[in-house]
Amino acid sequence: MCPYLDNLSFGPEIENPEDVLMNNSWFLTNQFLLEVIFHNRMKRYECLTNDSSIASAVFVPFYVGLDMSLYLWGFNITERDSASLALVKWLSEKPEWKRMWGRDHFLVAGRIAWDFRRQSDNESDWGSKLRFLPESKNMSMLSIESSSWNNDYAIPYPTCFHPSKDSEIFQWQDRMRRQKRRYLFSFAGAPRPEYQNSIRGKIIDQCLASKNQCKLLDCNYGATNCDNPVNDLGEWKINLNETLLRIPEDRISALREEVIKLIPRVVYAGSRSRSETLEDSFDLAVKGILERIKSVRGMIREGKDSSIGFADGDDYKYTFPPYGDGI
Repeated sequence: MCPYLDNLSFGPEIENPEDVLMNNSWFLTNQFLLEVIFHNRMKRYECLTNDSSIASAVFVPFYVGLDMSLYLWGFNITERDSASLALVKWLSEKPEWKRMWGRDHFLVAGRIAWDFRRQSDNESDWGSKLRFLPESKNMSMLSIESSSWNNDYAIPYPTCFHPSKDSEIFQWQDRMRRQKRRYLFSFAGAPRPEYQNSIRGKIIDQCLASKNQCKLLDCNYGATNCDNPVNDLGEWKINLNETLLRIPEDRISALREEVIKLIPRVVYAGSRSRSETLEDSFDLAVKGILERIKSVRGMIREGKDSSIGFADGDDYKYTFPPYGDGI
């Protein structure tokens, strides 16, 4: 892990002998270092203050994911929960906590939110119970994958692209627009043969059956940056090849342009001057959490109970429109 802490935790710079990538913008970034990347960026945030009494929010620079990584395998729940219990005890004793009882506090995790939501004290259960601790329920958490609770929010995984100037983003967007697309669709993942209802497995089968229409990046064979979601079980009745072929070319071009427009919003930029105009993942995450805390503060001013719904479970967070003709 230590080599990945270079360059403000972006990792070692990727060698580019054939000029495939833009110089000084691509790094071997480890996805689990998001919390360190975020902290390093926060240190340079232009609105930081040392006076907590005037702060709009309190960022908690606890590397919750890195701590959890040390104890996920082969350790009992006492060891897995130790740092979390110490953290909330320390926070709740601070004067800043009592201002909003922690609802203006937030932290960032470089692991999925479910790693911190162990729902029992059975030794065989996964993860820690950080997010079920009473004090932690009053805080918000930004993580690489969210949960169905209202105080967990998903922010992008760190990519290997960390542009230091807007011009580098514009250059990459232009390159993506000119890129020749040889495949109708692509899929990155690894099969889960132990689960017969795995949607992932059905997509992989369709991808392989489509011959030259689909490009499969098989994460079983050394792909280090594949994301294999845990909860992919369900009913799947879609033929991807037939469905995607029905989409008109002009619609495809419009959809592709929307994805290209998202590039600045899903990367964590390098050091930038204040004259830069684009907002990256960090900017949008901070803006979003400040809006969240502002709304909670407004409820308090109106005499409402800000705890209502703050940390409730909400399965509708994962409700999506039907597939098919709506694409």
